[in-house]
Amino acid sequence: MKHEGSIKVGNSTFHYWIKNYDVGSHYGSDGGKISKASLQRDGMIVYNYDRGLDIPPADEETETALAILMKDYN
Repeated sequence: MKHEGSIKVGNSTFHYWIKNYDVGSHYGSDGGKISKASLQRDGMIVYNYDRGLDIPPADEETETALAILMKDYN
């Protein structure tokens, strides 16, 4: 399934794209269901996972947004 949306954390608004499955996989983030995830803030990619970590979270707000999305989709 593909999901797209926005999430506000602190003073930042993140736009996200997620691709997840019904069951976890070794390709999934932390062995979970998310196989692809991208977060953008102000048009810049601040996190990207595509069957492996490409761009780590840029800062604490990005980590918080990612934690929320992981809880919802992973």
